[in-house]
Amino acid sequence: MKNFKIYMILTGVMFLWGLNVTALKVIVGNFPPITITSLRVFTAGVSVFIILFFLKKVRLPSRKEWSYIIGGGILNVTGHHLFLGIGLKVTSAVNGGLILGLGPLLTALMAIIFLGKKLTFVRTLGFIFGGIGVTLTVLAGNTGLSGMSIGDFYVFLSILSQAISFIIISKAAKTLDPRLLTGYMLVFGSFLLFLIGLWKEPTGLASLGNASAGIWGVFFASAIFATAVGHMLYNYAIGQAGPAEASIFLNLNTFLSILFAAIFLGERITSSHLLGLIFIVSGVIFGSGALEELMLRNRAKRNAA
Repeated sequence: MKNFKIYMILTGVMFLWGLNVTALKVIVGNFPPITITSLRVFTAGVSVFIILFFLKKVRLPSRKEWSYIIGGGILNVTGHHLFLGIGLKVTSAVNGGLILGLGPLLTALMAIIFLGKKLTFVRTLGFIFGGIGVTLTVLAGNTGLSGMSIGDFYVFLSILSQAISFIIISKAAKTLDPRLLTGYMLVFGSFLLFLIGLWKEPTGLASLGNASAGIWGVFFASAIFATAVGHMLYNYAIGQAGPAEASIFLNLNTFLSILFAAIFLGERITSSHLLGLIFIVSGVIFGSGALEELMLRNRAKRNAA
């Protein structure tokens, strides 16, 4: 299959990010969230440049590419992390999780508006299946939706910022290596987050010396592997497969984060989680275009026979 390698990369990234949710629970439980997020993102950005230096991929961007870096950094790094952190403090996990599950649909909508993409019937089914899977997974173990709040709006802004940033990344990938774009975006976005942290958490830096070596180990593993390597690979996949196709894999995050939380934090997995997984995997197969590609290849073989 043409994009089989990309799909495998995206699946691997989802495992990294799913595991990272558990890591982040540990990290933000021991540090001020905005301050430590800015440092984690900055560490990831530096790691990206170190990796790309040895790959001889580092160069200065053009003026137009700088506009993509600034826009992507504000939306994908600063906006996404900031609005998500604020929103989840004042809304329920159920509402927040469901709104985050809208990511692939919002990205597909942005691709239609800004890139002229067309959604086929099969891919539309994929997005619907993915949404159902995320809903089942998030609602499992909860009593239902609580009332809407301003926190829901912030979480929506978080996922909307990320969806728009994927379009910027897709456009930038035509001239700028998405992995190099990732490094510039992470460093730029981390500086903005750091300034916001100084404002919102004035004692944040002073409290960093209270954590153990084990906690710092989790911090660096999260920064280097999940944030640096994960975002490099994901943005590379956007450049290869397109934002709508890559975003459908984000649905796997919901289930995988719960799976790793059960393994490492002792949280319970129910039959609703497993049913959600079935819909999520179906959504990935349909929505990514993998099924259509397989059907077209088999049709071409039959016609050639």
